Amino acid sequence: MTVILIDGPSGSGKTALALRMRDDWAGADVPTVVHLDDVYPGWDGLAAGSAHLTRHLLEPLRAGSTARWRRYDWAAGRSAEWHDVDPARPLIVEGCGALSRRNAELADLAIWVETDDATRKVRALARDGELYRREWDRWETQWQEFVTREQPRELATMVVPT
Repeated sequence: MTVILIDGPSGSGKTALALRMRDDWAGADVPTVVHLDDVYPGWDGLAAGSAHLTRHLLEPLRAGSTARWRRYDWAAGRSAEWHDVDPARPLIVEGCGALSRRNAELADLAIWVETDDATRKVRALARDGELYRREWDRWETQWQEFVTREQPRELATMVVPT
């Protein structure tokens, strides 16, 4: 199975790249795309989402066990249903925190997506609206902590400017 991780700051274009890759994939086995936005356990959950990816999806996948992820219900404020991942299909995981040191070891391709800060903030707020505007600084603090700790750009095998 091919595992591709796409990371970069909020609003950089990770989701668009992941969907383009899926839609343009050559071959019968279209990749499964997992969005970490569906996994993070709330606004303070970047580190937990990254760890969830490692523990429940990537490590089991590489070990030949059942690989899955659990959706977080943002409206209800709690974890929801589990989703199994078909090990026969390629996997693309996109989101802030996808590219930790451990996750990079478990991936076949690690992509870093970047753009300037002003553009990415405009994109993110246009996508997620007023709620994200209130949470922007909170999320950015976690993001900067993750970047300092894991150095994801340096782990990337490819850098994509958007």
